[in-house]
Amino acid sequence: MYSFMGGGLFCAGVGNILLIVSTATDYWMQYRHSGNYMHQGLWRYCVPGKCYSHTESIAYWDATRAFMILSLLACFIGIIIGIMAFVHYSSFDRFDKTFAAGILFFISCLFVLLAMAVYTGVTVNYFGKRYGNWRFSWSYIIGWVAVVLTFFSGIFYMCAYRMHECPRSSHPH
Repeated sequence: MYSFMGGGLFCAGVGNILLIVSTATDYWMQYRHSGNYMHQGLWRYCVPGKCYSHTESIAYWDATRAFMILSLLACFIGIIIGIMAFVHYSSFDRFDKTFAAGILFFISCLFVLLAMAVYTGVTVNYFGKRYGNWRFSWSYIIGWVAVVLTFFSGIFYMCAYRMHECPRSSHPH
């Protein structure tokens, strides 16, 4: 049980760091415009030598930002509850910390998946049709890695919960 919880905490910790890096950095997309390579993130766009804040409120950026922030919060709270479950496993009558951490990791996974889906769909439809020389960059890729890590965190914690809830019978039938 504790090995599952340890694996879940490791995946969640790395996933949370990747969520922070992905959300905060300016390399979700790179493109060539007027002979210059430019890149943009959720908060800023950069031309050679200078970065500028996104001044307009575009719905898909706002949705992506919101889902990424919600994912970060769910993952962080899941880590706190997961550590509490790992350090001292106790099950209250109506609140099992292992189960709660697993659910929070799945919620985090869902939010980051929604963020990535919104960003991917709009970017491919908009830039794919208007510009020929663009590509997703490393901040974006890190977001997809965070999807996988938060998902496996949830799986590990649900396995730990299942092992605790349904211990195998030690005597044969």
